Amino acid sequence: MVSAWATANRVVLGQVSTDAKSNEITAIPQLLALLRLQGCIVTIDAMGCQTKIAEQIIAQGGDYVLALKGNQGTLAAEVEEAFIDDDARDYAQGDTQVLETHEHGHGRVETRRYRTLGDLSGVPRSALWKGMNMIGMVESQREVDGKIARETRFYIGSIATDVACFARAVRDHWGVENDLHWSLDVAFREDDCRVREPAARDNLAVLRDIALTRLKNDNTKLGIKNKRLKAGWDERYLTKLLFEAPDDKPKTDALDSTNIRVT
Repeated sequence: MVSAWATANRVVLGQVSTDAKSNEITAIPQLLALLRLQGCIVTIDAMGCQTKIAEQIIAQGGDYVLALKGNQGTLAAEVEEAFIDDDARDYAQGDTQVLETHEHGHGRVETRRYRTLGDLSGVPRSALWKGMNMIGMVESQREVDGKIARETRFYIGSIATDVACFARAVRDHWGVENDLHWSLDVAFREDDCRVREPAARDNLAVLRDIALTRLKNDNTKLGIKNKRLKAGWDERYLTKLLFEAPDDKPKTDALDSTNIRVT
């Protein structure tokens, strides 16, 4: 399944199952075609970093931030080299922004440095990407029990060099993993489902997404798993979930970040 997750309102906007003899790259355009992307930032993992997908997002009025990895090896090398060259010049060319964040919790310390560049003269293949006007880099460091792990990731985007916007898009992308997939796997035990008939499998996935969305937007101070138990034990609570308006009012920027993820 390929799912679209709206970060602000914590809701699955749509999903498309991949054909047995196909892959996610063919399913993503179908899913995007179902969505209203005007004013949205679409984030996709490296497998969705394709020129046609970027072109479709722009054509539908959205913007994109796409992760770079080996599937776009030449472009990834150009982007990395561009940052190396600008770093050697101490980023004196201008058209760049940087933002550093620090987080403490659960026994770990995380530092992230976000850097954007708008000068794409060192990235010749950027001309192949519709709307591409920036490249981004995230340098992260995590310290747990005295052990330090470092990672550097690269991105392309159409959001210009606003580093705060870039940082939010990158961080929000993990909402689809933490708020959607982790909950489905742990609270709903989706991975343990043995249903194989395609229509039944897809229908069950839709029902889980609807149930999870309603539970996520209920302010009862319980985890998702316990909310499910409470709904089974307490008919008043179940009625509230099914028929009453959500506790949280819809956010005006509810679609400002749409994350595409394969499940």
